Amino acid sequence: MTEILPVTLQAQAPRFTVRFATTDAEIIATQKLRYRIFAGELGAQIDGGSEGLDTDQYDAHCQHLMVCDNSTGEVIACTRILTQDAAEAAGGFYSASEFDLEMIESLPGRVMEIGRTCVAAEHRSGAVIATLWQGIAEYITREGYDYMFGCASIGLEDGGAAAHQILDTLRGKAMSSPSQRVRPYYGLPVADKKLEGSARMPPLLKAYVSLGAKACGEAYWDRDFNCADVFMLLNVSDLNPRYARHFLARNSAAVEQSVALAS
Repeated sequence: MTEILPVTLQAQAPRFTVRFATTDAEIIATQKLRYRIFAGELGAQIDGGSEGLDTDQYDAHCQHLMVCDNSTGEVIACTRILTQDAAEAAGGFYSASEFDLEMIESLPGRVMEIGRTCVAAEHRSGAVIATLWQGIAEYITREGYDYMFGCASIGLEDGGAAAHQILDTLRGKAMSSPSQRVRPYYGLPVADKKLEGSARMPPLLKAYVSLGAKACGEAYWDRDFNCADVFMLLNVSDLNPRYARHFLARNSAAVEQSVALAS
């Protein structure tokens, strides 16, 4: 496994700490959480082996960011960061398996990808999600990245009705310019029926939108994970000013007092 240098992040809250995994055991803890959520909750077709791990060829090239519950030490949220240089060693970005990323290659400045983001069901509060984003944002600003991108998933348990409604909302208020679009290799099929009522935007997708990220076109149909993946791009210079003081301050106050992105 590629060595990951220890990185200390300043973003902390009384109940939660965000930091990078620095040992194999900590990385395995994030992979167990991913498997529990993606396979156990969402029904993704993942071969987790005897240990129940969600792993792929990108893990060895990523830095694994995790949120821990200070009272138990348990990993309750995680994501992984794949930088531009590391992606070259990995054979490309993970998103390239779902989207044509020619647009990303033309962006001016440094880019990085986040992926496999998840939060334990019993901890899906605004504070935990904000803590995770605090760590991501501090890494972005300290390392000088200009763009961050990743996929935010929408479940298809209802046959896609909610996903199509949410995508309509994104087209109206959070769609990128035509010059910053990506093409999914497998588009989302038409839903069998329309949703009655309003669909709730998943917390990760809502956080992206709240920060000022844009959806870069139509969703990818991930059949293994039974979800629609929306490619989201954040230009750091376009960060929503309302959240800038919470997510770009190097010596921020307690994240739990920050705005609850997933409320």
